Amino acid sequence: MKQVLIKGGGVIVEDVPAPQVGEKNILVRVEYSCISAGTELAGVSMSGMPLYRRALKQPENVARVLDMMRDQGVKRTMDRVRGKLSAGSPTGYSAAGRIIAIGSQVDGFSVGDRVACAGAGIANHAELIDVPVNLAVRIPDEVSTQHASTVTLGAIALQGVRRAAPTLGETVVVVGLGVLGQMTAQMLAANGCRVIGIDLDERRLGLAREKGIWRTIDPTDQDYVAQVRRLTDGHGADAVIVTAATPSDEVISQAFQACRKKGRAILVGDVGLALKRADFYAKELDFLVSTSYGPGRYDPVYEEGGQDYPIAFVRWTENRNMAAYLDLIASGAMNLDGLIAEPYAVKKANDAYSALKSKDRSELIVLLEYDDATPITRRVDLLSAGAGRDIINVGLAGAGGFAQGMHLPNMVKLRQHYRLRAVMSRTGSNAKAIATQYEANYATTDYEELLADNETDLIIIATRHNLHAPMVLKALEAGKSVFVEKPLALTEAELLAIESFYKGLPAGKAPLLMTGFNRRFSPAMQAIRKGLSERTTPVMATYRMNAGYIPTDHWVHTEEGGGRNIGEACHIYDTFRSLVGAPIADVTARSIQPQGKQWRRNDNFTATLSFADGSVCSLTYTALGDKSHPKERMEVFADGKVAELDDYQAVRFAGLKKAAWSSGTSQKGQLEELEALAEAMKTSAAWPITLEEQLEVSRAALSVEAQIAQA
Repeated sequence: MKQVLIKGGGVIVEDVPAPQVGEKNILVRVEYSCISAGTELAGVSMSGMPLYRRALKQPENVARVLDMMRDQGVKRTMDRVRGKLSAGSPTGYSAAGRIIAIGSQVDGFSVGDRVACAGAGIANHAELIDVPVNLAVRIPDEVSTQHASTVTLGAIALQGVRRAAPTLGETVVVVGLGVLGQMTAQMLAANGCRVIGIDLDERRLGLAREKGIWRTIDPTDQDYVAQVRRLTDGHGADAVIVTAATPSDEVISQAFQACRKKGRAILVGDVGLALKRADFYAKELDFLVSTSYGPGRYDPVYEEGGQDYPIAFVRWTENRNMAAYLDLIASGAMNLDGLIAEPYAVKKANDAYSALKSKDRSELIVLLEYDDATPITRRVDLLSAGAGRDIINVGLAGAGGFAQGMHLPNMVKLRQHYRLRAVMSRTGSNAKAIATQYEANYATTDYEELLADNETDLIIIATRHNLHAPMVLKALEAGKSVFVEKPLALTEAELLAIESFYKGLPAGKAPLLMTGFNRRFSPAMQAIRKGLSERTTPVMATYRMNAGYIPTDHWVHTEEGGGRNIGEACHIYDTFRSLVGAPIADVTARSIQPQGKQWRRNDNFTATLSFADGSVCSLTYTALGDKSHPKERMEVFADGKVAELDDYQAVRFAGLKKAAWSSGTSQKGQLEELEALAEAMKTSAAWPITLEEQLEVSRAALSVEAQIAQA
């Protein structure tokens, strides 16, 4: 399918694999999508800036990059950043079309329904989009699909009006008569308000007058604050809604000045916010910010999970705002005539964006139009070249941050062992970008493509945790060797299914399975095991993980992640298992009793594992600490000796005449685990981690989870 991407200061149209429908989503064949003059043009401009200028404009991203550098090193981080920039970014957030498929958990929609869709990264400029149900609404029969494709802009304007809470007969000023300002003015007029529009562009002022606005003012022609006072008997406006976009602080200052005492100022646009106390203190003004489409925005439970808010408690959600906007069009209260230009075919997207920049253009909205006869393809072939017989061909399932930041660069370092054959991702543009960057043969959004590929030797699974076990089982049944990021499974039933697959299989016929318990392969753990290899006593070990706080609505805490004990602490249970070298005999765990809802039991607990040889290893896992403190430390006591691990950057011994090991960066064994996997696959050597140990460690994590849940 064709999709618009932003790259290097320009717009490109590429063929990418089509998405599949999610369980809680609908798959929509797009007929029209609406280009946002403000947000998207700013994105195009930003994409052409050098890195240092982007850093100045987006300091929040700089902090993330610095954290990544500390964890993964400078070169790997910069390679990842440059790779992401060179790939281009999907764009678009408002579209309309027809449903062609429905997820298994979806009610209320039918194939063939016309729908309007919203959401950055969801309602993309693409021929097919996979849309969560709360970001889609049916289009009334009276509304054209063209007009419905503006639904996101309409919902944004409507939420700004709702924040202003206008009443019949009030005077409301709208500052900035771009598309959001024009829509806002019409909504206010429909609400029985006297609307005063402010803009520098006479064409926009004229368009507003054509739509029935009460008064318009050019602030370069006269003092608009003084004129507003004259039009309101000297009192000032009841409310001012700012829909303009400018870095100037003067816009918000004048908005405050234009308000009456105890009036309201509502910010919808993007303006400078160096506030002056004198502008609003004496009047005791209310200053409100309108967040995009309405309640539910930025809430993953609502937007991605499909969980609606009860109408009795949240009357106007973003979804209900979208529907109300379409109803306004249907009733004639919202008139888009003269606002929308003739649509551009998607293949001419670059011309459409150029038209938005034109100062001669009278229309404020530009649409892209899509061919409804384009066949659905979930695979895009890139290269025909194959790998040599001694190379392991890899199919990557899940091309998220960890795979891009860790596994793929490590495969490049181990190019004598591995070659990336295919990339599968839920997002087609991401799959193609990563496949192109790492010279894979093809990109796809269909996992079955990887499994049916006879030339693929190994499936690497790096998806969200709830998908691991089902995908592992499918790959094993297809005869593929599997490397799966931890955790192996989230439930005992999933572990039993994997265990049952291997029962009765001849050793030489069983496909290899390896869970990404990388810490056991780290240079630090290798040094500790070597130093204690001749021990004659059991081991006493204490491990402390300063895991850091993750908000409770993060996916790791949801059913997709399974929580931090199963999702991350399992690493440490495997580290203990590899250190001791004996089966786990018993597991006990205790959690804190949280005093606040932001703290969870399964990221603040202790777990003690007893082993068959008498060893006892204890983990303290906490999210209560400060992130500036080192994340992971361990002390191991045995035979009158002590080994101390410091965040996988150093190992020190006491009572043992061994040289200390150290590194300039944290080395947690991800490279070494792939080396061990390659050796096992190429030489038919023993698995790097036995099946029994993988199941044993996974069950230890499930035991800890059960105990801390009942504490």
